[in-house]
Amino acid sequence: MPAASALRRTLAVMAVLPLLTLAACGYGSQAEDDGAVKVAAGAKKIDGLDSVRIGYFGNLTHGTALVGNNRGLFQKELGATVAKYAVFNAGPSEIEALNSGSLDIGFIGPSPAVNGYIKSGGRNLRIIGGSASGGVKLVVNPDRIKSLKDVEGKRIATPQLGNTQDVAFLDWAAGQGWKVDAQSGKGDVTVVRSDNKVTPDAFKAGSVDGAWVPEPTASKLVAQGGKVLLDEATLWPDEKFVITNIIVRQEFLEEHPKAVEAVLKASVEANEWINAHPEEAKAAANEQLEADSGKALPAEVLDPAWKSIRFIDDPLAATLDSQAEHAVQAGLLEQPDLDGIYDLTLLNKVLKAAGEPAVDDAGLGVK
Repeated sequence: MPAASALRRTLAVMAVLPLLTLAACGYGSQAEDDGAVKVAAGAKKIDGLDSVRIGYFGNLTHGTALVGNNRGLFQKELGATVAKYAVFNAGPSEIEALNSGSLDIGFIGPSPAVNGYIKSGGRNLRIIGGSASGGVKLVVNPDRIKSLKDVEGKRIATPQLGNTQDVAFLDWAAGQGWKVDAQSGKGDVTVVRSDNKVTPDAFKAGSVDGAWVPEPTASKLVAQGGKVLLDEATLWPDEKFVITNIIVRQEFLEEHPKAVEAVLKASVEANEWINAHPEEAKAAANEQLEADSGKALPAEVLDPAWKSIRFIDDPLAATLDSQAEHAVQAGLLEQPDLDGIYDLTLLNKVLKAAGEPAVDDAGLGVK
């Protein structure tokens, strides 16, 4: 095997290591259950299922799931089949839950979806819908960084090696002409991999000069005196790029398409309601965050964070393809074969029934 090929293969394996490491931390916590699942009178189980297990993160970028849970939309569409929820802190642990069969459907970012698809040889998951775009910013200490060129030589936090924001920052840095070793994070800019829960403390302590992070972490840093230096949306066509997808176990999709369609219908309904009632939706998402984690976001964080996220049904497949290519260019991923990662059949069925246009899989759909 040529040395270059062997190196790239090694890097690809290392990029997937967080999947295994974080999976060991557990599959996520159960969302709070008040013990009173609201099932409509006369409702019937879908596909004979007792329950459907739905996973999401306690992030505003997963607002579709937060609002859908809070307003009982998933339960309404599932009838007497109980919607059960699990809240995750990281994409790799959600992928592991999906792969193990302990989760049926999940809301997740593009990088873990791609890694999960590749890890299973394209056999264990499908992206079946979109959920959100945007909500990622480069926030810096304005005393240390006053312009984009000042980022050179500084310490910038990203959530995790090879995660969606890590790849985005590495790609942007390369575009500035700076060299960074993707694995160590060392180079013309130092990349510090830091959990989103820890980053605000690191920023406040001065151990990092800035961070390329999703909401609400970005707005938490601003509330501490940080300045938004760059909104990632400005780097993409029409300022749209996928930040949250909906994925499903392939086996579950094949055996229970009606249940999957019900969840997608609820997701579309949630996004429609969010966009029609932004203030109420923001409050509903925050209420669910508090129910799941015991802590709501303060207005100074919630308000700007919510405004920067666009809730859409389109999975923006072309941008996921670009994000995967950025990971390849950074040396974090071998050139992936993503053919078949999407199956938007049921989503387009739901959209048609709602009088909405079909969405595109960028040629990466099931053939």
